[in-house]
Amino acid sequence: MSLTLPILVGATLGLGVFALVRALMPSKRSAVATVARIDAMRARGAAYESTHRTADADDTGRLGTLRARVGARVAEFYVQQGWELRSLRADLAVLDRGWEKFLATKVLLAAAGVFFGPFLFAVVFTLGFGRSPIIPVWLALMFGVLFFFLPDLEVRRDAQEKRRDLRRVIGAYLDLVSMSLAGGRGLPEALMAAAEVSDGWATQRIRNALADARITGISQWQALGSLGEELGVEELKDLSASLALVADDGAKVRESLASRAETMRHRELAEIEGSAGEKSQSMLVAQLLLCAGFLVFLIFPAAMRVFQV
Repeated sequence: MSLTLPILVGATLGLGVFALVRALMPSKRSAVATVARIDAMRARGAAYESTHRTADADDTGRLGTLRARVGARVAEFYVQQGWELRSLRADLAVLDRGWEKFLATKVLLAAAGVFFGPFLFAVVFTLGFGRSPIIPVWLALMFGVLFFFLPDLEVRRDAQEKRRDLRRVIGAYLDLVSMSLAGGRGLPEALMAAAEVSDGWATQRIRNALADARITGISQWQALGSLGEELGVEELKDLSASLALVADDGAKVRESLASRAETMRHRELAEIEGSAGEKSQSMLVAQLLLCAGFLVFLIFPAAMRVFQV
């Protein structure tokens, strides 16, 4: 038993060192990884770098510099490995957060978790619990992995809420476009005029996408489809496909937009009703638990008397 623990500790540390060396010096990439790396570098482009450079300008001081360096290194490592993580990038795009800053946050939190595990063991050890030397190693690995994936959970939760708000705005936006078309405007003018009604973050995203379409020379429904691809919103991609089919017929465009807006409202109403039903069920379960606890409180003194007799 005395030799088993050092062997296990040495094997765990050796595995960690091997994984670290493999991460820092990756093996030869496959053709698929190379093509993915080229596509990722092409997708970033000069505009991508400039926007993220302005977004990261708020980070000042040593911590900001360290965060920027770590984020750039980790992002480059992801590109080399061909890891795209499109769904996570779409969540970050919805939240308007930088990819490099997010990766730096994950790595720094993981490093903090590695140190937090042994610190927790030291606190428990001073209280007289736990004497095995392998416990801090497992705690360091466990908290490192846990802290590494905590930002993913937060981002996905916040992105889901913002997508829900975006879908509500899209339904109202389609109604405004339909009314503008009924007033005699063309489709490009109606799309831009409806986006200029509000200054919310969702309409600003739509307005910026339509403005960029004028500069790049693509159609506005293609710009909406690209925005939906970037944010991971299927409604915008379906809207782009339907507008591309009926863009030349104003009556069909109005009918398509009106029916799509009505469908989105019915879907939102169904989601609200489902959420309300779940909350009512949870409240019912809580009430039943309270009643059971109250019954136990009433029956316990009588039961104790009976068993004592």
